[in-house]
Amino acid sequence: MNFKNLLMWAIIIFLSVGLFNLFQDPEKIKSKDNTVAFSKFLEEVDAGRVVEVEIQGNNISGILSDGNIFSTFSPNYPNLVEKLSEKGVSITASPKEDKMPSLLGILLSWFPMLLLIGVWIFFMRQMQGGKGGAMGFGRSKAKLLNEATGKVTFNDVAGVEEAKEEVEEIVEFLRDPKKFSRLGGKIPKGALLIGPPGTGKTLLAKAIAGEANVPFFSISGSDFVEMFVGVGASRVRDMFDQGKKNSPCIIFIDEIDAVGRSRGAGLGGGNDEREQTLNQLLVEMDGFDTNEGIILIAATNRPDVLDPALLRPGRFDRQVVVGNPDIIGREAILKVHIKKINTGPDVKLRTIARGTPGFSGADLANLVNESALLAARKNKRVVTMSDVEEAKDKVMMGAERRSMVMSEDEKKLTAYHEGGHAIVALNEKASDPIHKATIIPRGRALGMVMRLPERDQLSVTREKMHSDIAVAMGGRIAEEIIFGHDKVTSGASSDIDMVTKMAKNMVTKYGMSSELGTIAYGENEEEVFLGRSVTKQQNMSEETAKKVDSEVKKIVDKGYERAKTILTEKIDDLHKIAKALLVYETLSGDEIRDLILKDKKPTRSFETEQKEDNKETSALGTIGLKPKPVV
Repeated sequence: MNFKNLLMWAIIIFLSVGLFNLFQDPEKIKSKDNTVAFSKFLEEVDAGRVVEVEIQGNNISGILSDGNIFSTFSPNYPNLVEKLSEKGVSITASPKEDKMPSLLGILLSWFPMLLLIGVWIFFMRQMQGGKGGAMGFGRSKAKLLNEATGKVTFNDVAGVEEAKEEVEEIVEFLRDPKKFSRLGGKIPKGALLIGPPGTGKTLLAKAIAGEANVPFFSISGSDFVEMFVGVGASRVRDMFDQGKKNSPCIIFIDEIDAVGRSRGAGLGGGNDEREQTLNQLLVEMDGFDTNEGIILIAATNRPDVLDPALLRPGRFDRQVVVGNPDIIGREAILKVHIKKINTGPDVKLRTIARGTPGFSGADLANLVNESALLAARKNKRVVTMSDVEEAKDKVMMGAERRSMVMSEDEKKLTAYHEGGHAIVALNEKASDPIHKATIIPRGRALGMVMRLPERDQLSVTREKMHSDIAVAMGGRIAEEIIFGHDKVTSGASSDIDMVTKMAKNMVTKYGMSSELGTIAYGENEEEVFLGRSVTKQQNMSEETAKKVDSEVKKIVDKGYERAKTILTEKIDDLHKIAKALLVYETLSGDEIRDLILKDKKPTRSFETEQKEDNKETSALGTIGLKPKPVV
């Protein structure tokens, strides 16, 4: 309950008390201090000092000979009137009902009727009133954003400079329309923000709301969907009516694919609720009744499912792509988020940005937050580079599972498996540099070799794909060479799955098969949804399917043989890396290169590490084992 409600209730109580006092019997109030006992009244009558009385039921009031006023209550005293007449008292009699009733009596008599009227008013307000009322289905749920606290501006949005320029122009158009209109330009009717999840589409819309000095309405695409037919269309009409009253204004629809999916074939027919909502949206955006001064901004990560009529110029005049940032964009995003935490001088944003290819803005924000949480867990006052690296490993590879109990044979097999990946990656020219190799279980993997590209790759070459296939096969080959054919484990299942998908895409999508040529043979594997034909298929003949399978196997076998050749020739290097992993558990890319190329062992002090409180770095210690020196 806020201050306004309290003030209103105080006024109501004050008025009620005033009315109560107003309706009170004035004679009763007056006579409260003049009440006398009935016996005293009889004595005064006998003494002849009573001049005038007024009898109203059992209540008697009057005036004495000295001018004083009195009142008393009379029981059923016999011959009272005769006694008063004998003494010459002036008598006035009136029925009790002639007096004005009190407020309490009025309320008691009218209480049932007042209760019924109050209940009726309450239900009518619920049915016709607010947006969440029982009958307020057709009211728009758009929220007007005008709060000054926590405002987001364009300075808080980084890494999407081109998208910012597009929407900055809209805001500038609203601020100074003459700048564009004198050249004949018209204000755009709509802007569609397109991009993968987490790239900052909604954040960009919040920045528009913070920068624009015009009303900003925000609504989600799912708010139009209701179980009653016609509700969504009614809400669209109400939303644009609100926009007209506050023109010029901006309306932001988040996740517009909830109502903007393609019409036509599919389930539901032509009269379903979603299609009616979309039709009304199309009419409001570009119909006979023009909406001047209303700019519609929408966001979606599924532009492929939107209706073509929604995407045409005149409705959404510009489509702004908000993609994943490059290395410069990632550094700018990290600068925005790093301001919110206390960092040490050793934190290098450029290094972090280089080591996070493919990260979105949300991923980078999560990375910075995880590093702060890890530093707080260690009771640090500032976040250091080691905390950031640990958080990056956690985000990319999963959390460490040091409590997992592994036998010596399993650890040895895991070490040789990851060593096989590392050796093949070192000897493949097109492979990405090794960032880290570990046999500490992370996520769902028992070990991992992580590679990071030196720069952002916008396309992948045939040579790079063949190298990746060979690197993925390195783990299985190492198990087979060291432990024998019968000792091969199921640990390479994820590698095999990745290799198969990559090889199949090379054949069916990328046209990298000399026998099948540059033809797309892939089947329609898109998700089925309302508004898209369920029966749409792109099938291939049985003969072509056999050729595809043959080519996929040929590519995988080529990578397999390449990995086997490398590991057979570099068997000594494999032993070196495996033994180092068994001792140190985690090796950086530089340590692996120094060990193989320069025969330089990692320099670490286990004694120092063991003395540090609560800083165990070895999973062997959790099961009562100690690291062994390199043999």
